[in-house]
Amino acid sequence: MDLIKELNKQQLAAEVSSPDVGDTVRVHVKIKEGSRERIQVFEGTVIAKKHGGIEETITVRRVSYGIGVEKIFPLHSPSIAEIETVRHGSVRRAKLYYLRNRVGKSAKVKEKL
Repeated sequence: MDLIKELNKQQLAAEVSSPDVGDTVRVHVKIKEGSRERIQVFEGTVIAKKHGGIEETITVRRVSYGIGVEKIFPLHSPSIAEIETVRHGSVRRAKLYYLRNRVGKSAKVKEKL
C-alpha cells in the first residue's frame, strides 16, 4: 500500500488549482495531431467533482450551437496544461445535473460576490 501511495504522490500535479462546483473555468488541453501538439481551450461550468487524490475528475458543461456538451477532465492528467477559473459561482448543491434540463437564463449560475 505504501508503494502505491508513493507512486500516486509522484504523479500528482503540483500546482493544480481545484475549481469548485458552479465555477466557470477554461481548461487548456494538449492535443496531439500526428507529430504536432497544440492546446485547445474548453470553457464551461463545472457541474460535478468526483473521486479524490490522483483520480479526481471534474465535469465541465457548455452549450455549443444550441447543443449541450459535457467533458470529463482528470485534474492530474499530463494532457491538462492549465485550468483557469473565469468566475466563481454561488451554488447550494454538490452536483448541478439539473442544469441539463434547463434552457436560457434559467441555466445560468449566479456569481459569488
